Amino acid sequence: MGDGPLVIALDSSTSATKAVVVGDSGQVVASGSSPIELLTPGMDRYEHDPQEWWASTHIAISSALYSMSSSQKKRIKGICITHQRESFALVDENGKALRPAILWLDSRAGVEIKEYGSDEIHELSGKPADTTPAIYKMAWLKKHEPEELAEAAKVVDVHAYLAYQLVGKWVSAMGSADTLNLMDIEAQDYSDKLLEIAGVRRDQMAELARPTETIGTLKPELASEWGLNDDVVLIAGVGDGQAAGLGTNAIEEDVAYVNVGTSVVCGIHSKKFAYDPSYRTLLAGIPGQYVLEIVQNSGSVLLNWFRKELGDPALDGRIDPALDEAAAQVPLGSEGLLTVPYWNAVQSPYWEPFAKGIMVGFGSAHTRAHMYRSIMEGIAIELRENIRRVEKSTGREIRELRATGGGSRNLLWRQIFADATGKPIIVSGVDEVSAQGAAIMGMVGIGAFDDVAAAAEAMTTFTARTEPNMDTHERYGKLAEVQQEIYPKLEDIFEKINQI
Repeated sequence: MGDGPLVIALDSSTSATKAVVVGDSGQVVASGSSPIELLTPGMDRYEHDPQEWWASTHIAISSALYSMSSSQKKRIKGICITHQRESFALVDENGKALRPAILWLDSRAGVEIKEYGSDEIHELSGKPADTTPAIYKMAWLKKHEPEELAEAAKVVDVHAYLAYQLVGKWVSAMGSADTLNLMDIEAQDYSDKLLEIAGVRRDQMAELARPTETIGTLKPELASEWGLNDDVVLIAGVGDGQAAGLGTNAIEEDVAYVNVGTSVVCGIHSKKFAYDPSYRTLLAGIPGQYVLEIVQNSGSVLLNWFRKELGDPALDGRIDPALDEAAAQVPLGSEGLLTVPYWNAVQSPYWEPFAKGIMVGFGSAHTRAHMYRSIMEGIAIELRENIRRVEKSTGREIRELRATGGGSRNLLWRQIFADATGKPIIVSGVDEVSAQGAAIMGMVGIGAFDDVAAAAEAMTTFTARTEPNMDTHERYGKLAEVQQEIYPKLEDIFEKINQI
C-alpha cells in the first residue's frame, strides 16, 4: 500500500454516506458506510433529516478508520466531499434543521417549474427548467412555508452542511452550490435574479470555494476522537455526477463518463461555457471548466421495477440470471416492441415533469423477456440520441464512454449500450467512482499532484472494454428514428391525463 499521503473521500448520497480512505495511486486503504433513511411524506415528496447527513458521515468515517493502524491514520492529510446534488436544508445559526431537507428527486414543484422556468434562466444558470434544481422547490417553500424559509439562518446543500460539522464554516464548493440553480454560472457567483425567484437572501447562502481549495482545518475534537493529526484539512469537492467524471478520468473533451445507475447520467468536460436544451451545464471539479451533462431519470430503476412487479416473485426484484439469459435470446429490436423510458418524467432532451413511460408495439408473441430487453434497448437508444444532440450542439465527436454504476456490470446491457451508441464502453475499476473523484480532488488540494488531470491519470483504473458492433449500431439507428417520433406525438395526451 506504500507510505504516501492518504485522503478521506466522503460520498454522501441519497441512500447512504460512504467514507473511503484512498492513497496517491488510487488504492483503497479502508472504507466505511452508514445508511440514510429516505422520508416520503407525500406523493412526489422525498426528504431527509439533515442530522442524518452528519450522523451517517461520522459513523462512516469512524468505521473506515477503525480498521486502520495509528501509523496509517497519521498519513491522512485531507478530507474531500462529494454528495447528492440539488438537495438542500433550512437550518438555524447552530446548524439545527427547521424542517426536513428536500431532495433532488422530489417533484412537488411542477407548478413552480411551469411558472418560473424560462430560456433566460436556462442561459443564466446553464440548466433547463426541471424537477431536480432546488430553485423551484425553494419557490414552492416561498409559497407554502414562507415563515420557515425566511427564518432560516442558512439555506445549504449537503457540502456546506458537512463543512460546518467538520470545520465549523458554512462553505460549499462552487460545483456543489451550482447545482442548486441559484448561480450565474459564467460569473461563478450567486445571481440576485435567481435568489429572488427562490425567495432566499444572499446572506442565507454558503460561502463559495474553488475546486480543490482548502476550506479549513478539521475540528480538534474530531481529530482527537479519530486519532488524526491536528492539521488535517477539508478540501472543496464537487457534486457526485461531476466527481464521477474525474473518477473515470473522463476529462478530455472527446471522452464522456456514463453512470448507469438508478438514472443514466452522461457528461463531457468543456473549457468554454455552452448551453443547449440537449444537456444541462454544470461547474466542473476542474477550476474554470464546465460539464455538459445528459440526464435520463429512468435507468436501472426501470429494470428493478420490472423484476419486482413483473418478474419472479421469489426474487423480490433482485437480479434474475434466467431473465437476463432469456432477454439475450430475444432478437434486436424486441420484435417490434419499443420503449420510451420516461417512467419518472423526462429530463434530457424535453425537461418535462409530466411525461410518462410508453411501450408501443405489443403482439401476442411478446413475452416478459421481450419487455425486459425492450426496456434495456429503450434506455440505450435514448442515450444514443442524447449523445448525438450533444455532438451536434458542440461540434465534436465523443470517441468513448467511461462507464460506472451497477448497470455497467451487466454484460448484455453493456453490449446493447455499446451497439446503440456506437461507442466503446470502458468500465471503471472502482465501485465508488464518485468517491474516487473526490479523492483525486483531495490529493490535489493537499499538494500531492499539481492538477486534477495529473491526479486522475495516476489514480484511475479500468477493468473491461466492450466494442460496438457497427452493423448492429446501424440497425439500432433505424429503430431510434421511430422511437424518437413517439413522445412528441403523445405529449399533449400526458398533459390531459395530468389535468384529469
